[in-house]
Amino acid sequence: MASSLTKDSVSPGTPGSEKTFFGHPRGLATLFMTEMWERFSYYGMRALLPLYLVAPGGMGLNAGTATAIYSVYLSLVYLLTMPGGWFGDRVLGPRKTVALAGAIIMLGHLTLALPSAGTFYAGLGLVALGSGLLKANISTMVGQLYDGPDDPRRDGGFTIFYMGINLGAFFSPLIIGTVGESVNWHLGFALAAVGMGLGVLQFLLGSRHLAAHSSVVPKPLSAAEKSSTLRKAALWAGIAVVAYSVVGFSGNYTLNWILVPLTLLGLIIPVLVLVRIKRDRDLDQAEQSKMSAYIWFFVAAAVFWMIYDQGGSTLSIFADASADNSIFGWEFPVSWYQSVNPVLIMALAPVFAWFWLALNRRGKEPSTIVKFGSGLVLVGASFFLFLAPLSIAEGGHKAAAAWLVAIYFTQTVGELLLSPVGLSVTTKMAPAKYASQMMGVWFLAVTAGDATTGLLSIAGVDLNGSGVVAMEATLAVVAGVAVWMYRSKVKALMGNVR
Repeated sequence: MASSLTKDSVSPGTPGSEKTFFGHPRGLATLFMTEMWERFSYYGMRALLPLYLVAPGGMGLNAGTATAIYSVYLSLVYLLTMPGGWFGDRVLGPRKTVALAGAIIMLGHLTLALPSAGTFYAGLGLVALGSGLLKANISTMVGQLYDGPDDPRRDGGFTIFYMGINLGAFFSPLIIGTVGESVNWHLGFALAAVGMGLGVLQFLLGSRHLAAHSSVVPKPLSAAEKSSTLRKAALWAGIAVVAYSVVGFSGNYTLNWILVPLTLLGLIIPVLVLVRIKRDRDLDQAEQSKMSAYIWFFVAAAVFWMIYDQGGSTLSIFADASADNSIFGWEFPVSWYQSVNPVLIMALAPVFAWFWLALNRRGKEPSTIVKFGSGLVLVGASFFLFLAPLSIAEGGHKAAAAWLVAIYFTQTVGELLLSPVGLSVTTKMAPAKYASQMMGVWFLAVTAGDATTGLLSIAGVDLNGSGVVAMEATLAVVAGVAVWMYRSKVKALMGNVR
């Protein structure tokens, strides 16, 4: 599939140097296609998930429970990214870990495709586990294709890789969503398994083009560490089995026995990780200062993702029940809304990149803090905008699809202001001791945001209520303004990072 996109190498000696993929190492084609199919399966299933949970022909749950399950699932995906990276570094190496991850994800989708409520949650758990294993390791392998961080093609390679993510995310709701909603829910989940299967096949066939050291375990566990790790894992697994057996046999088991602990872990673990790094005495004064500044960004990002990720749950459930999902009289599946963000990302990301460069040449590019604060204000504005269709629905009318598209547009612009900046500032402010772990720490902000949404849903808060939506919108705007107001203090803590 990738061979038609190759040409003669312009830089002999790189991995796969006999051919290149748009001027990049041939292995990028393998990783591009693997990630595209993985995202196809992931975002297609994600677009169906909340709709299936509330549908009378699906799980038939109420909106609050559906949102809680969806939020906890997303929280787990990002929470498992850190141990996924550790597993690649210490146990199997990136290449084998990605192959294993793809197989686990495919098995998870196949489990979801079974028409049984008993296997549904196991399927979600497998997809979350596989996604956590894959996320950090496949990005690591993209970096390994290049000759160190100073290779001039490196940033371009990650840009092409990012396009693969958005291509998969764009097409999946249109295909998987349509089949799931219009034909059969479980057939939609099965299509997600097919997508991941194609990704695994592409990866295995093209793995010969990857960097040789992608098969190397960077820091393999010693025999003593393996033994200790297995003992601890067995202990915690045993405690969980005993605890849930007692609850189950006593007749007191409900879904909240799973949702509440996982939600709390999504809030507690990010805090513990930040506290552990901040209190590490090996960090010098400059690194301590940067970590103090980073906590500002982390908390602000958690607020952002708390609202942003409701685009797949709160907004989707609202659209299903209260929106006129049609264009010029032609009705489309609700899951198609999930294609709005990736197509806007692909259209607007180059514009933003050009705009920042143009401002930079004039010495007028906004600082990291201003971009971050603006992203928060915009995601808050998107929920203020959400109040309009909520009001229309409360009046007994169907809200126009244009309202939801406008909300997704506003959130996407906010994402382009905050997400790339967050990734960049994470790498710049990482203490040397935690350089390889800090990207996982950034993903924990997503975990914390989604866990907060899950906790609110479990507590019975109506996230489609006007008062709650207005409160969340206000929180985001206030957080954005606070970041801007204290920009001098944060800049001072950031030291030489801008």
